Amino acid sequence: MPGLRLPVLLLLPLLAAAPPAPPTHTAPPDGALRPGAAGVGGSRGSTAAPPGDAGTGGPTSSSAATPPRGTAAGGAPKSPAATPPRGTERGGPGSATPASPQPPERGTLKGGAGAKAPVPRRKVVRVKVVKKKVLKKKPKAPAKHPAAPQEPQCPPLGLESLRVLDSQLRASSDKRYGLGAHRGRLNIQSGLYDGDFFDGGWCAGQEDKEQWLEIDARRLTNFTGVITQGLNSIWTYDWVTSYKVQFSNDTHTWQPCRNGTEEAVFPGNKDPETPVLNLLPSPVVARYIRINPQTWFENGTICLRAEVLGCPLPDPNNIYYWPSDPVPTDKLDFRHHNYKEMRKLMKRVNDECPNITRVYSIGKSYLGLKMYVMEISDNPGQHEVGEPEFRYVAGMHGNEVLGRELLLNLMEYLCREFRRGNPRVVRLVTETRIHLLPSMNPDGYETAYKLGSELSGWAMGRWTYEGIDLNHNFADLNTALWDAEDNDLVPHEFPNHYIPIPEYYTFANATVAPETRAVIDWMQRYPFVLSANLHGGELVVTYPFDMTRTYWKAQELTPTADDGVFRWLATVYATSNLAMASEERRLCHYDDFMRSGNIINGANWHTVPGSMNDFSYLHTNCFEITVELSCDKFPHASELPAEWENNRESLLLYMEQVHRGIKGVVRDAETEQGIANAIISVDGINHDIRTATDGDYWRLLNPGEYEVTARAEGYEAATRPCRVPFHNEPTACSFLLHRHRPRGRAGAASRPPPPDLPLRLRRRRLRRLRAQRRHVGAGP
Repeated sequence: MPGLRLPVLLLLPLLAAAPPAPPTHTAPPDGALRPGAAGVGGSRGSTAAPPGDAGTGGPTSSSAATPPRGTAAGGAPKSPAATPPRGTERGGPGSATPASPQPPERGTLKGGAGAKAPVPRRKVVRVKVVKKKVLKKKPKAPAKHPAAPQEPQCPPLGLESLRVLDSQLRASSDKRYGLGAHRGRLNIQSGLYDGDFFDGGWCAGQEDKEQWLEIDARRLTNFTGVITQGLNSIWTYDWVTSYKVQFSNDTHTWQPCRNGTEEAVFPGNKDPETPVLNLLPSPVVARYIRINPQTWFENGTICLRAEVLGCPLPDPNNIYYWPSDPVPTDKLDFRHHNYKEMRKLMKRVNDECPNITRVYSIGKSYLGLKMYVMEISDNPGQHEVGEPEFRYVAGMHGNEVLGRELLLNLMEYLCREFRRGNPRVVRLVTETRIHLLPSMNPDGYETAYKLGSELSGWAMGRWTYEGIDLNHNFADLNTALWDAEDNDLVPHEFPNHYIPIPEYYTFANATVAPETRAVIDWMQRYPFVLSANLHGGELVVTYPFDMTRTYWKAQELTPTADDGVFRWLATVYATSNLAMASEERRLCHYDDFMRSGNIINGANWHTVPGSMNDFSYLHTNCFEITVELSCDKFPHASELPAEWENNRESLLLYMEQVHRGIKGVVRDAETEQGIANAIISVDGINHDIRTATDGDYWRLLNPGEYEVTARAEGYEAATRPCRVPFHNEPTACSFLLHRHRPRGRAGAASRPPPPDLPLRLRRRRLRRLRAQRRHVGAGP
């Protein structure tokens, strides 16, 4: 328009003096074609919107040309030159100033021409203005255009956690049923035998580039990535080295994932176990997704396990809401906590409930991370006579993280419900001393945490930093007990409880992790009665013994003397766990534990020499079981609320079992002082327990009538009947013991009492070693 030419010409000098503005990105006008909106997978060079801005049409790339932050709708982003800096006059754009005479050149005398004009002052002022502008704008430039924060990654659909059903998986072909599409789940484990009915992945029946594994999300989903593994097998090596991805809304028309104008080919695996994540060039909205292998290990065949990342979207064609997992009513911190975040959460709970909580450390890991314990009791830090002590231990294997998060949530829950006056929680806290160890292997957890929930694999972080499996690192007391039983030495010459730790295990150069030593010291300091060791990777509860009695057998039913009590304890947790009790759930891997009520004798599953369960039962009074909480060892953070709902009632109900059986105090009949280390024997059960420092004890028993005997060195034994009712209330069964009266010669009373059994065994062992040395020295 001619009327605009004169103002434009007048503004040219001012525009030339202003600094150039950075390039701007304007939104396309309405009706313009947005990148990626016409087909599946837009060009990589197109402007992609953050995940979550996708539409709900056919399989489309979820990208949109949205203005960057700080940009007005339809306009350009604000430029630093658009606003005058501080100290700049408002007479024109940028840093333009009114016309002024030129300053004198360098070398001009003050008394010369123009000396009265404040030229030097104007020069200094102008220089300062420029410097102020530069110095002030440079640090503020990043604040004007901050880097866009990364959007949260879409969670997995749930192939590993079994949220995706077998009916949602389909394949072009398979070798046999055991290698069908339903086995193509991330981290699924195979059986022990070649050709097992339940094998470790999906394997195509043909070797060509037309094979595929299909996942039906059952609703429109914003797919963002794919994770693959090879076949889990001890007999063959099979994995896919590259693959393509396709999408569809009806399974008839398939659109390939494109990287620009070319069909994208994603790199696969280099070994069978390491998960490999490939993010799509741009998110794609569809219902079905296919993984189409292109190349595979040259000495193997087409086999893979997979997980798909995607965010479910609302269905515009369905007015009804899709059923979802129950939302917990407890407002807890449902996320994964690393070491620092775990410490902060425990401190926060301690600050909220200082009267019932105490945080203490039982030792340090190999890398120096403290092993923190949360104590919850009405008198934290004190052992009350008659009050049993309970413990939960989690994180023995660092990559099995669900137990860690459940215990952290349990701390929050007990604190808040106690403050609200929940009668069940108030009674539990006031009548029980609870100890929660959320991370027994903090070094291993940090290793798995850095990789993330889907990329840590099946074993990364399982062991300690030294490479020790803590569940095989406790002293083997089973062998010594069984050898003594075979020689009829139990219980007269060899104890059936409090079995001493072998001498070789206590040496400084023994292969014992510092985490194991810390837990053993912890067990010896507190009179624990009941415990549970929280693991992951299966849905089952195991009970001792964990080690087979026949050493060369991998599986063998090996019950304890308290087999009935252990079976009850395992049943309590399994039947109250929502995931285990569900009749619709499928097998995690290859074992069907539902036939036995989701409980099993540990040794009858697989032998575990040196387990913490067996050591706790044989070396202390504590009865301990193992709970396998989930098929997925490292569930995604989005699944933690549902897992809390599955386990909340189980965690509370199992703690209440510490009051099942009999309890009492063994006192001196004359002084009425408690007798420490008095032995409590139950007729018909070849396993005894001992009293604590104050003479109090707790003996877990099933309902019934029992003959109970209390004995101590220097005292006469006492026996009395005790009845255990069906309701969960302990029966009081206390004893008064009388000292031995001197008999026979007058000097008989001055004889010292016999030494303690561990001291006698050590003396006998030393005598044998001396005899062997003399024999070797006397040899030729």
